[in-house]
Amino acid sequence: MAQQTNLLFILTDDQGYWAMGCAGNSEIRTPNLDRLAATGLYFMNFFCASPVCSPARASILTGRIPSQHGVQDFLRTGNSNIYGADDRAIEYLAGQTAYTDILAQQGYACDLSGKWHLGSSEKPQKSFVFWDVHASGAGPYYNAPMIRNGRAYHTSDYVSDLITDNALAFLEARKGMDQPFCLNVHYTAPHAPWGREHHPPELFDAYYRDCPFESTPNEPMHPQQLSKQGSAGSLGFTEETRREALSGYFAATTAMDANVGRLLDWLEDNGLREQTLVVFTSDNGMNMGHHGIYGKGNGTFPPNMFDTSVKVPMIVSHPGRVPQGKITLSLHSHYDIMPTLLDYLDVENPKADDLPGRSFAALLEGRASKGDEQVVVFDEYGPTRMIRTAAWKYIHRYPYGPCELYDLVNDVGERRNLLDENRAQSVREWLQGDLEAWFARYADPDRDGTREAVMGRGQLDIVGPAAKGRKRFGDDVVFERERA
Repeated sequence: MAQQTNLLFILTDDQGYWAMGCAGNSEIRTPNLDRLAATGLYFMNFFCASPVCSPARASILTGRIPSQHGVQDFLRTGNSNIYGADDRAIEYLAGQTAYTDILAQQGYACDLSGKWHLGSSEKPQKSFVFWDVHASGAGPYYNAPMIRNGRAYHTSDYVSDLITDNALAFLEARKGMDQPFCLNVHYTAPHAPWGREHHPPELFDAYYRDCPFESTPNEPMHPQQLSKQGSAGSLGFTEETRREALSGYFAATTAMDANVGRLLDWLEDNGLREQTLVVFTSDNGMNMGHHGIYGKGNGTFPPNMFDTSVKVPMIVSHPGRVPQGKITLSLHSHYDIMPTLLDYLDVENPKADDLPGRSFAALLEGRASKGDEQVVVFDEYGPTRMIRTAAWKYIHRYPYGPCELYDLVNDVGERRNLLDENRAQSVREWLQGDLEAWFARYADPDRDGTREAVMGRGQLDIVGPAAKGRKRFGDDVVFERERA
C-alpha cells in the first residue's frame, strides 16, 4: 500500500481551530476546508506540541517534543545565509529523523513548497527533493522572500498563490509516474501582517467590509499581552485596529482556502483523489481577541496555554478509506502525526520506541483506536508545561510559577483558576505527577526546556552542549501595557 497511497500534507500558520466554517464559524469563508471536512474526519480536539511555529513544526516532522528535538521557540536567527546580513544558517534539526526521511527510504518523492522556518532555508533537508521555500517564517504577502535551488528570488505574486503554483508544478511534473509522492504544502497564512495592502482587496470588500466579527470576542487587553515591538501585526484593542486585524486575518484565511481548493481540484481532475491521503492542520492555535490576547502562546509573557493557543484545526480525508463527514472528540497531538502517517501508509517506524506519540490510524480506517481511553495530551513552551485531559487542564511553570488549574467541564472558557482551592488539590497533585513523569520519560536532559530561558522572543542558537556560552534565546520582553 505504501507504493500506492500518496500523501498531501497541508499546514497553515497561526490558524485557530475556530477559524473555519466547519468549526461553526459562520462569519469566516472557508468553503474548501468545509468541503474537505465533508469528505473526511474532522478532529475537534487536536493540539500542537508547542503554541508557536518552529517548535510545533519540528514536532510534526520528527514526532518528538521540543525537549527532544531542541527547537523551543520561533527561530529568530539561523534561517539562512542569503537574507539578512546579521543572520547565519543553522541546521536546527541536524541528525534527527523526520517521517519524510522514512517515506523517502520507501520510495516516496518528497516535496516541500512554502514555509520551512527550521533553519538553513537554502538547503534541502529531511529528504525533500523539490524545495521551494519561504526564506524565514513570515513577512509581506506580496514580494515574499523565497528560496529556490539555493538562491533567493522574489515575485509580485500573492504568496499563498505562489506556494500553490509551486506545489502544482511539482504535481504536473510527476503526472504519469508510478512513484508515490509526499507533497508538503506549508502556507504562511493567516500569519500577520494583516493590513489591507497585504491581501486581495476583493476579499475585504466582498466578505469582510461589513462583517460584525461576532465570532471573536472583544475583550480588554490581557495584562501580560506582549508588545509587537515594530512587527507588522496589529493589536486590535481599538475599534479601528480590531477591524483591521480581523479583516486581514479572515481575508488571509479565505485566500488560503481558495488555494486548498486548487490542490483538491487538481487531484480530482487527475484521478488521484482516491489514491491520496490529505491531511490539513495548523502549526499552532491563535487568539484574535480571545482572553484579551492577540497572538498565540507567546502573545503573553509568561507564555499562555489557553485552548485557543494550543488547539488546532485537523482534518484527514481519503475517500473510500477514511470515514466521510464524521467528527471525533478524542484528544490527539501533533506528536501523534508521524506514527499515524507511517502506520496508515503501512511503513515501518524504526523510531517508534523513542517517540512519545501514538498512532490513531485505526480511527482513520473507521475502527476504534487502541488506547482511546488515555485521553491526555501534553504541551510545552520552554519552562511552561501543560497536561490536558477531557475534563482538566493543569499548567506548571518552572521554577516559580504561576501555575494554573482549570475545570474544563464547568469552565470551558478557562476563566477560573482553581489552583488555590482546597477541593482541587488532589486533582492538581494527580496531574502534576503525571506531567512530571511523562516529561521525565521523554525529555532529553541536554535539550530540556525547563532549563532554558525561553521567553517567547525567539531562538537565537541551538540548545545543548554545543551551544555552551552562547546566548540561545531573546529576552527583549516589552508588555503592551507599558507602551499604551
